[in-house]
Amino acid sequence: MEGKILLVDKPAGMTSHDVVDRVRRIFKTRRVGHAGTLDPFATGLLILGIESATKELSKYVGLDKTYVATARLGATSTTEDPEGEITERTAYDVPRTEDIETALDRFRGGYLQTASAFSAKKVGGKKLYELARRGKLEGVEIPKKQVTISELKVLKFEWPLLTFEVSCSSGTYVRALARDIGEALGCGAYLTELRRTRIGEFGIGDARKLEEISDAS
Repeated sequence: MEGKILLVDKPAGMTSHDVVDRVRRIFKTRRVGHAGTLDPFATGLLILGIESATKELSKYVGLDKTYVATARLGATSTTEDPEGEITERTAYDVPRTEDIETALDRFRGGYLQTASAFSAKKVGGKKLYELARRGKLEGVEIPKKQVTISELKVLKFEWPLLTFEVSCSSGTYVRALARDIGEALGCGAYLTELRRTRIGEFGIGDARKLEEISDAS
């Protein structure tokens, strides 16, 4: 078959590799790859390349992305998402809407972001999440990167949930952004939901759900 770029709306509970495996079976080919992963709990736009189009995927990896995310304030997670060990925070003031906007101003435009400890970033040839799971992060200098936040706006705020939309440079950890917003507010935060809605010029409105992809035609 000819090479195809396929836009998929990834469901929650599946890894990006799970989606690739499903598409391999549908199209009856092993030559399927993706241009940037989504965490299992996350949903949204995943760019897949099929057959010869797998050679094109590298040009999509570094594109800017847009996400809609919901953070739970007043608690933290070891993985900065709902899959980690949750710790409730105490002794903080519940932020007001104006406090949220002031905190977000710290990140608008961009900032030096410390990578998530449970990420695929490598230190000394080892992925951070592998070290974290084995409890071997002590003494490890977690990498930092200057990231660009071109847009960051509140969509909804009802304590303790903050839903926001962010457009950012490739390599930005939205989990880490939620963590840092929580620290800026003094109450802690972790992501409960994450949905990728745009990669470069590709939007979620053009993506298909897995159940809609029935055959190679």
